[in-house]
Amino acid sequence: MPELRAGGRHWEVAAGSNLLDALRAEGIAIPYSCRAGSCHACLVRCSGGELLDERPEALDAARRAEGWRLACQCRVVEDCAVEVFDPLRDGLPATVAELHWPAADVLRLRLQPRRPLRYRAGQHLVLWLGEVARPYSVASLPDEPWLEFHIACQAPGAFCDAARNLRVGDELHLGELRGGTLHYDPEWQERPLLLLASGTGLAPLWGILRQALAEGHEGPIRLLHLARTPAEHYLAAELAALAAAHPDLQASLALPADLDAHLAQFRLVSRRSIALLCGQPASVERFARHLYLAGVPRGQTLADLFLSHA
Repeated sequence: MPELRAGGRHWEVAAGSNLLDALRAEGIAIPYSCRAGSCHACLVRCSGGELLDERPEALDAARRAEGWRLACQCRVVEDCAVEVFDPLRDGLPATVAELHWPAADVLRLRLQPRRPLRYRAGQHLVLWLGEVARPYSVASLPDEPWLEFHIACQAPGAFCDAARNLRVGDELHLGELRGGTLHYDPEWQERPLLLLASGTGLAPLWGILRQALAEGHEGPIRLLHLARTPAEHYLAAELAALAAAHPDLQASLALPADLDAHLAQFRLVSRRSIALLCGQPASVERFARHLYLAGVPRGQTLADLFLSHA
């Protein structure tokens, strides 16, 4: 049986054991979320031996060369040593610059990183509050002086509970930055753009929408935001202002009871349309099915799912 070393301990595990499970079974504190190699919350550095990595493409070549691996995607096949990601050592410090609650359970958080961070609209970033980590979509644009995140806090959870107690000046740490599915391609400038979001799935689309407008998007843009209550249309005023300034932008706010009526407005769409979808899986699946039936090819629909987090 191979020996695993981590956190100043060493113990034997069954060959082929999942690394994340082996670490947590021994009481090693390591956050995790999707278990699919997408969120990057379970980042570890392999400092000795080799791990069987089932999704090597999930990390870029530079990170892999430094020994970083995703614990949820690795199996222990020989003696090895790993170091759990330490936000104080490995993360980038960031200070809370602004806190705003546009809805009772939605936190609009702006952070000032200690040094500039290179990113693009639609990417994800792991936020660390003490030893609690969770990935969030970046809602800001690279030329803005802060990083903005929209955090849904209606359900209890370690990160959300801690986020409710944040104050301006508090320090967080930034972990792994990764490319999300959603992005804006300048080659789409003349094509119709369909943006559909539920809840705080609006966050990455808010950044992408503003990027498209800033780059002079020439095709029509239609945005639909689904929320549980009118109060949770937390960017209603900003979207209305953008629509007033850009005649080719149409922004609609939907509730569950009238979603069918709003989706009916997407019945006749150009087959050249690009669709970007974000939110809870059930909502995204419904959006995608409707757009496919309306004639949008599957290869022109990009979706980002907000999965349940541990």
